Amino acid sequence: MNPAMPAPLDVRLMNLTTSLLVTGFVLACLAAGVWWVLRNPAFSIGQITVGGDTTHNSAASLRASVAPKLTGNFFTLDLSAAQAAFQSAPWVRKAMVQREFPNQLYITLQEHVPVAHWGEGDSELVNQHGEVFEVGDSGADEGRIPRLQGPEGQAPVVLDMLRQLEPLVAPLDAHISALTLQARGNWVATLNRGAVIDLGHGTPQELAGRVNQFVGTVKEVTARHQRTLDSVESADLRHAGGYALRMRGVTTVRGDAVPTAPTVRR
Repeated sequence: MNPAMPAPLDVRLMNLTTSLLVTGFVLACLAAGVWWVLRNPAFSIGQITVGGDTTHNSAASLRASVAPKLTGNFFTLDLSAAQAAFQSAPWVRKAMVQREFPNQLYITLQEHVPVAHWGEGDSELVNQHGEVFEVGDSGADEGRIPRLQGPEGQAPVVLDMLRQLEPLVAPLDAHISALTLQARGNWVATLNRGAVIDLGHGTPQELAGRVNQFVGTVKEVTARHQRTLDSVESADLRHAGGYALRMRGVTTVRGDAVPTAPTVRR
């Protein structure tokens, strides 16, 4: 049996031309379909539903402020860009953006939960994760939460120290209203009664030991001088085995290893 003869050149060229034309027609149809989808108003984002935490931002205000920043339709919208746009709103910590066919977006928000002011002003707060976030002047409405200060990036460390020390001062019927980590590592706490306590350097365990010693003896010292805890202006806990205490009109130094009466300077 003779092998099949190759098709003539003109037939092969005709077949190739036909294939190219068919392929081009299919691609043109696909391009037209894509163009139709991109331009069809039926797929423009027509509704944005906001859920989750909206304590500090109403759903209406968020839609009004963020919607102009969104570009594209249901198919072409960049979800990462949309997420970033919602997370740029004040108080918003996280935003999850989902498409809902044919032209809707559903946004689930998680707001920051403030636990402390950060720095000297009211525009920055610290959330329960130790993250610093900006809220503008509205931070001033956050009630009597403590104020934390420290070097940049140290908010989680300062918040963790606050959480460790706060229970230790509870026996004094007091709480820490301010805690500062100074640039050289020195810790200073202020009680809501007004007393400023210099805690010094050290590990959390070392600082806790000094605070426990102070809390366990300060009532005795103030009573000895006919004073109350409200009279305490400051305490320096950096002394080995004791602390220096300043009360209104009285300055005294107490050392546990020294059984004699403390020195008093009026």
